[in-house]
Amino acid sequence: MNVAKEPADFELLEQWRDGDRDAGNALFTRHFRSLFRFFRTKVPDETAEDLTQVSFLACVDGRDKFRGASSFRTYLFAIGRNQLFMHFRKRGRGESDPALGTVSMADLGAGPSTLVAAKAEQRLLLRALRRIPVDFQIAIELYYWEGVSTAEIAVVLEVPEGTVRSRLTRARAHLSTQMRELAESAELAESTIADFEQWANSLRDGLE
Repeated sequence: MNVAKEPADFELLEQWRDGDRDAGNALFTRHFRSLFRFFRTKVPDETAEDLTQVSFLACVDGRDKFRGASSFRTYLFAIGRNQLFMHFRKRGRGESDPALGTVSMADLGAGPSTLVAAKAEQRLLLRALRRIPVDFQIAIELYYWEGVSTAEIAVVLEVPEGTVRSRLTRARAHLSTQMRELAESAELAESTIADFEQWANSLRDGLE
């Protein structure tokens, strides 16, 4: 018996653009959790929901600008980053644009998510992520949580792939520094740093 093949993401996007709401709902269902998780570590949950909705709508309008060389998910994360930038630019009330490569969520005064991490290591990692430059945070989360390649992270951040690799190395170093400063004990910091991927994955699961 032949099993119907599910339509590809960009096929659903084209159908949605042509007015097929079911295609839009299918695309939303397929990628909502990843995109909401992207925002949830950076802004309060209510704002994360709003930005998720706006990003999906923006992907319809911006389809012609995308070259199609990367996956739809990469395209969606790129739009999500741009929506995050515009969100903080609006909050800046005419001040200079937020430099996501140098400022952190803490620097931007972003209120924390209502997420409550269960383990001390998870809480420490979450606090440290909010203290490193936003683009470093994005690179870490996309690479370790979403399994996005360095080539596609380069598309999201609009930098060369080699820059992404160096940023991941620097981001890990920044995280280690922040965890040592924020931890209640040296033991907690060192155990979190030593088993970083384990605690990163467990934190990701907690954001589901």
